[in-house]
Amino acid sequence: MILFTILIVIAAILLILLVLVQNSKGGGLAAGFASGNQVMGAPKTADFLEKASWTLAAIIVVLSILAVGFGKGQQVQTADESAIVEQVEEAAAALPQPAAADFGEEQGE
Repeated sequence: MILFTILIVIAAILLILLVLVQNSKGGGLAAGFASGNQVMGAPKTADFLEKASWTLAAIIVVLSILAVGFGKGQQVQTADESAIVEQVEEAAAALPQPAAADFGEEQGE
């Protein structure tokens, strides 16, 4: 569970950085590359950043679903909750238990 949380945080930070690098008008990091015939030219960089953003978003969604799935079996109790549970159990044990014969008797007969 903690591993998934750490991976989600790392992916979220990378996604934030990718979004900040991009320009809303299509420039961003790609605007620094003037030559269009380079291997990592402006169009290729913009495509890479967009694909990386979508991939990181998908990774965050998948890791979130996995974290919930693996976290279902674990029950986490804080100290306050466990103290309350103990008090309820002690109070229930202290209550008088009715005898089995009490239920079968009716008052009018």
